[in-house]
Amino acid sequence: MSYLLLIMEEPERRRNLSAAEGSAARARMARFAEGLERRGVLKAVDSLTSDARGVRVRLRGGKRTVVDGPFTEAKEIVGGFFLLDGITKAEAVAIASECPATEWATVEVREIGNCWEGNE
Repeated sequence: MSYLLLIMEEPERRRNLSAAEGSAARARMARFAEGLERRGVLKAVDSLTSDARGVRVRLRGGKRTVVDGPFTEAKEIVGGFFLLDGITKAEAVAIASECPATEWATVEVREIGNCWEGNE
């Protein structure tokens, strides 16, 4: 199975990090990713820029709405992700537990699958 580990962080954390702190965190995450690559389970990994640089797009009733970030109502933002393959849910949870980001963020484990939950 494939799983996505979403790094869910508080928006203010990024805004308050110094360059040195950010570089140190990125280096730890890079080492973690290298370990996953050596294990043969890493399909993709990347960091996302702040929500201040993001845009939300919606289409409702034929009307498109575009909202520029930052999204003040957001309690958490997706700071990055790891896409893993060839593992079980238990393995995905164990890997998430090893992630350095658990010290400053929540790592959400999501199985890759259908976009609906009804019967097939």
